[in-house]
Amino acid sequence: MDDASPRCGYIAIVGRPNVGKSTLLNHLIEQKISITSRKPQTTRHNITGIKTSGAVQMIFIDTPGMHKKEANAVNRYMNRAASSAAQGVDVIVFVVDRLLWTDEDELVAQKLSGLGQSVVLVINKVDKIENRGDLIPYIKELQEKLLPSAIVPVSALKNTNLAELEKVLSEKLPEAEHVFPPDQLTDKSSRFLAAELIREKIMRQLGAELPYQVTVDIEEFREEKDIYHISALILVEREGQKRIIIGEGGSRLKSIGQSARVDMETLFDTKVMLKLWVKVKTGWSDDDRALRNLGYLE
Repeated sequence: MDDASPRCGYIAIVGRPNVGKSTLLNHLIEQKISITSRKPQTTRHNITGIKTSGAVQMIFIDTPGMHKKEANAVNRYMNRAASSAAQGVDVIVFVVDRLLWTDEDELVAQKLSGLGQSVVLVINKVDKIENRGDLIPYIKELQEKLLPSAIVPVSALKNTNLAELEKVLSEKLPEAEHVFPPDQLTDKSSRFLAAELIREKIMRQLGAELPYQVTVDIEEFREEKDIYHISALILVEREGQKRIIIGEGGSRLKSIGQSARVDMETLFDTKVMLKLWVKVKTGWSDDDRALRNLGYLE
């Protein structure tokens, strides 16, 4: 194939929760598109990130972490979203965390085994492996166990070996015209990205204090005189969760808003006026109708 021939394809990034899938996507496309936190299952939707380098356009799909426990409707949605994304792509990137193989990694491997697509296994967070000598036998073990088309050890956070990963992936894409303009980074709307950034700040600031029953609904998103005016409703399940997010004298909510606004101004490259409210909506995370209204059941 001529090197100048355009290549383009879809690449699903899959794995169990908290292995670094969203961090990997953000560093590959060199822009924060997918939200991250130390808390598992931060990503709830399939997020598309686009990387165009010369003749090659890689369309990445960052998926929610696949997990065994399906406690409610939102958990079931996340598993379905991840599984469906892996079915319709050209290449699958299966991300694992260092040498820590778990039952949930096994679950992901089983779901991928019958799909037939090329699977590139990415061993992430290799900078945290104390004895690098353990990596070679582990790679050999996973090669024999999973039979991937390639194994690439990386540190997404440190940008280690990501160029090699891009090279491996680009070689596996079909010859095809590009789907998106070269400067487009995602197919998600600005409203969606704004909601995700607010949810990230909640997850990061509250950590273990707040369970997963929190989501964000953008009620207003308009541009006026080069300023984005954004009003967002933070939905929780119980009154106690509302008090936690608001904080003493509104201090926590103010901090969440300030942090989210800074990231929004960087992402949208314009000044942002952000208003936040918190509302109790009991049972939203286990109600298919509520999830559909909030954009989960696509």
